[in-house]
Amino acid sequence: MNYFSLNNKNEISSFKNAVIKGLAPDKGLYFPKQIRRLSKTFFKHIEQYSNETIAFEALQQFIVPEIPENTLKQIIKETLSFDFPIIELNDQISTLELFHGPTMAFKDVGARFMARCLGYFNQDNTNEVTVLVATSGDTGGAVANGFLGVKGVNVIILYPSGKVSAIQEKQLTTLGQNITALEVDGVFDDCQDMVKRAFLDDELTRNMQLTSANSINIARWLPQLLYFMFAYKTLKSKYQDIVFSVPSGNFGNICAGIMAQQLGLPIKHFIAANNANNVVSEYLKTQEYQPKASVQTLSNAMDVGNPSNFIRIQEMYHHDFKTLQNNLSAYSFSDAATKTAMNTIYNKYNYIADPHGAIGYLAAQCYIKEHPNVHCVFLETAHPSKFLDVVEPTLGKKLQIPNQIKTVIDKPKVSIKISSYEDLKHFLIQFR
Repeated sequence: MNYFSLNNKNEISSFKNAVIKGLAPDKGLYFPKQIRRLSKTFFKHIEQYSNETIAFEALQQFIVPEIPENTLKQIIKETLSFDFPIIELNDQISTLELFHGPTMAFKDVGARFMARCLGYFNQDNTNEVTVLVATSGDTGGAVANGFLGVKGVNVIILYPSGKVSAIQEKQLTTLGQNITALEVDGVFDDCQDMVKRAFLDDELTRNMQLTSANSINIARWLPQLLYFMFAYKTLKSKYQDIVFSVPSGNFGNICAGIMAQQLGLPIKHFIAANNANNVVSEYLKTQEYQPKASVQTLSNAMDVGNPSNFIRIQEMYHHDFKTLQNNLSAYSFSDAATKTAMNTIYNKYNYIADPHGAIGYLAAQCYIKEHPNVHCVFLETAHPSKFLDVVEPTLGKKLQIPNQIKTVIDKPKVSIKISSYEDLKHFLIQFR
């Protein structure tokens, strides 16, 4: 499979190059040159297949033969080493729990998959690869855990100081080894801009191999389509019209769901659930796409003012606004509404949702009011214990701390503070 840059379709890349480089030379995101739909028979009988089989059938066209079939199957097996349960709240709404991995966030799948792909490509390479990643919350911990100890790979994580939860911060600042955390005086967009600028800095790229582990990287983004297939597998025998409500920040997760739909997964509709960072919600109303500075909210992993992956969604809908609007809805909600929803979910269903899942629930309810015959699945993208400072006072309830969190919560934080791109560049030059 070849990939092209979304800035220039003549800029062609292999899968290996796209994974190692992260971004195209013209700063464009890579996108598959072809998308082969899977057979209707495959989806008709999907409940008969294991998750590993489903994953291989869905991903092989994008990766084989650059990674051999047997190696890809092993990567998938190691990546999917935990469950993806569906919890049905009633006959109209369910939640898909994506927090059963090592860092208790949906990004574990993409981070683990990419780490193993990069490890395969780098196994005989004497040159080290430096993974630069910006995080608004869960990406940093998932990438740190996924790449920990991977031979020939160093990971540098940029995160906005004071704008991630205490547990999220511990997950990305306590591992050591080949993981370094840079604490940025700014917001997530500043971190993301620094990473993108580093990729375009000739002085850096001449002297070190940089790649990204954000969802802009093809190997981080594509595996996320599997969640939607697993959920469909569970629900297809009970519900005909299935809709997904996806808490959306950088839009990688919902973009992957739409890719699953492109592969033939019979999903009726997608909903982007936004907090106050509502660039896409506004775009769908006005047809004017206007990125803006991100706003800090309780659902911090979604605090993104210029979502990178939205251009991939536009590409899949052939940049046709009407088609996009027919397939994608978006709603945005305040912090106050988020807290109210968390209480409603707990009191009505005895279910504890994190702030991101609560926004997914709110968006699902809005859509169901207009389309009462669908079954809507909202994604629980992180375990509520990662947001103790929000969840416990909102619900007036003490949460049990899972083992994955206990292992890091008492470790000392180790980070390096920076405030500008010049600080980042100086660090990278010294690091090299």
